[in-house]
Amino acid sequence: MTANLDTLMTDLGRRARAAARALALVPSEQKDKALRAAAQAIRIDAGLILAANARDMEAGEAKGLTKAMLDRLMLDPARVEAMAKGLEDIARLPDPVGRSLAEWTRPNGMHISRVAVPLGVIGIIYESRPNVTADAAALCLKSGNATILRGGSESFHSSQAILTALSGGFAACGLPADAVQMVPTTDREAVGAMLRLSEYIDVIVPRGGKSLVERVVAESRIPLFQHLEGICHTYVDGSADLEMARTIVLNAKMRRTGVCGATETLLVDRACAGTHLAPLVAMLIDAGCEVRGDQPAQDADCRVSPAAEADWSTEYLDAVISVKVVDGVGAAVEHINTYGSHHTEAIIAGDPKAAETFLQGCDSAIVLWNASTQFADGGEFGMGAEIGISTGKMHARGPVGVEQLCTFKYVVKGSGQTRPG
Repeated sequence: MTANLDTLMTDLGRRARAAARALALVPSEQKDKALRAAAQAIRIDAGLILAANARDMEAGEAKGLTKAMLDRLMLDPARVEAMAKGLEDIARLPDPVGRSLAEWTRPNGMHISRVAVPLGVIGIIYESRPNVTADAAALCLKSGNATILRGGSESFHSSQAILTALSGGFAACGLPADAVQMVPTTDREAVGAMLRLSEYIDVIVPRGGKSLVERVVAESRIPLFQHLEGICHTYVDGSADLEMARTIVLNAKMRRTGVCGATETLLVDRACAGTHLAPLVAMLIDAGCEVRGDQPAQDADCRVSPAAEADWSTEYLDAVISVKVVDGVGAAVEHINTYGSHHTEAIIAGDPKAAETFLQGCDSAIVLWNASTQFADGGEFGMGAEIGISTGKMHARGPVGVEQLCTFKYVVKGSGQTRPG
């Protein structure tokens, strides 16, 4: 079976590489037309997509997927329309390919420019969320890259239905048939085979749970854009307005508990714990969130259970939060840099100096002042969508959109210059 999988994946890789060479030369107008056509195809095929998703949801419930996982998997008419709109939003973005990133002229008259070009072939390995199929394919197309998608077994039918719509829209506009491909099997060994395709795939983006990302990190022979966990924090400073804090904290934790930008730990400044801690904890519990806290948090509300050391470094992806009282913004930053995953952190504060200390001190890809951590999303950043969030520090950090899916080359124009001996 492994030999057959290797042959299958190698064929996908070869076809993707050929498609990538063609896509790199496709004009902006043609790419945008294809994205709009794909959006319309998704709307036309909405019934088929929802039927496929119902099949996946039924299997997921029978399999015992958690409520958070089922929420990630579920599609409804609004989410299908959001996928279509996302494609149109990406079509409206400036073309990242061919941008002049810098240019200068040397004393000998040679003109040098650093120009954005596609990475080539992007491999995306993801779980649950079928909308990733549309977002990833669209972002890669806009940036001139071919795509190989490997969705999770739980969303297999949904993703296949979405891919069919996308491929129809792309083909109608003259794009290569292999611009976007999907691994046609749920065999877990296909992931390993994909991670060995360093000859054909230029970067891998894993999107899913910790076990998936850990496996990809351990096995991949290909560079990665990835984050292992989203252990995100919201810190309520002593200068914070209580009503603002209530609104932001509730949204940051409970809007969607299964997304990587959900707040997992709430830190409260000791300076305002007497007025802010109990209302914030009670609000969370009354909203259906389990609270695990340190002793001050337990004293503030008898419904708080004791937090273990492991809670400070846990991504719950559920209606659970850890709460801790800290001695000011410096202690909050220290806690976040010690226990966090360098993903997204927020401060709620009225004091600009405290906010600046927090924003400068947190070693994370995204930091926010007086806003919910759930804004950690490329679409909310005006990128149209994102292919994922990277917590690394090389090339791409934070939401990975069309610009981050480009590399560059140097274009040098001369007039007969030769290098002196």
